[in-house]
Amino acid sequence: MSVDIALADFFSGCGGTTRGFADAGISPLLAVDWDPDAVATFQLNFSGTPVIERDIREVSAEEVTGLLRPASESVMLFAGCAPCQPFAGHRQQPPARDRRSFLLVEFLRFVTALNPELVFVENVPGMQRVSASEGPFAEFVQELGRTHHVSYGTVCSADYGVPQTRRRLVLVASRLGPISLPDPTHGPAAGCPRSTVREWIGSLPPIKAGQRQSGISSHRSMRLSKLNLERIRATPEGGDRRDWPDRLWPDCHRDGFAGHTDVYGRLSWDRPAPALTTRCISYSNGRFGHPTQDRALSAREAARLQTFPVSFEFTGSLTSQARQIGNAVPVVLARHFGRHLVEHVNQARRAASDRGSPDAAVPGPLMHASA
Repeated sequence: MSVDIALADFFSGCGGTTRGFADAGISPLLAVDWDPDAVATFQLNFSGTPVIERDIREVSAEEVTGLLRPASESVMLFAGCAPCQPFAGHRQQPPARDRRSFLLVEFLRFVTALNPELVFVENVPGMQRVSASEGPFAEFVQELGRTHHVSYGTVCSADYGVPQTRRRLVLVASRLGPISLPDPTHGPAAGCPRSTVREWIGSLPPIKAGQRQSGISSHRSMRLSKLNLERIRATPEGGDRRDWPDRLWPDCHRDGFAGHTDVYGRLSWDRPAPALTTRCISYSNGRFGHPTQDRALSAREAARLQTFPVSFEFTGSLTSQARQIGNAVPVVLARHFGRHLVEHVNQARRAASDRGSPDAAVPGPLMHASA
């Protein structure tokens, strides 16, 4: 038995969540985002899906309702992966002072008004750590728990087939019955090796810093200064600035090993990458140097490490593409959670059919927080 699940993707960005859920058999129905370049990328890859291109704070529940299917036609899934920057660990500004901190509460406005059967949220773990009892995530969980079964926890993307040690707070919720987070598919607990950088970008043709490969879209890297070319040539695979001679060190890093050692680092071929950021193609902003070529990652390589298929096209400048890619939910992570949600709905429907009921009963809400 199978049922149709329709997705409304709030904070859709370029479409990582939508692509992964679509690969799991979930139908894209609607997207909401304010970034013109991300919207253009989304529309290029999901041409039949309407997009509301505005700040979510300016969008009404009635406007969204007008684009949704009648409740009898499909199970509704709302995804709300709000911008993570307010809660990122490297930020100095308190999240409470950043207006984006409350975008999850804006998403809650649509969930409360339209009551979808399923909800999916992905963000950085810092969103949960802002406060144990108050703040946007605590408020979201408390309100959602009045109508839905809720489960959430911090997961490592590498445990789900993504070649990144990207840790994220993930929440799933359902009105159809108790729901849990899916079991890992990779790593020691799953008995399957984690995916590596080599598996995802090793077959792409070599390019030099500042070059592009005409036959592969977005396979273009940023230029490097003469000094940074010296630095990356002095960095072995998997190494960083600690491998350089003293003359190559930036003045701000000469006081011992102060600062992040990942900056100016190279990736390792046979390990997962660290978490990609919105500056994932900048050599000086993280461990984003190619494992062996003397340059930073190309936009296409960054997209591959975010598990976008090669056929996925990006629009905008190189910097804009990097921002879209870094902000995206990894496609394979979304696909795995999408399959989990599909199976959850099918199980609920089978249980309802066994009881002779056309619809799954909705027990009282239940909240469960995973480690």
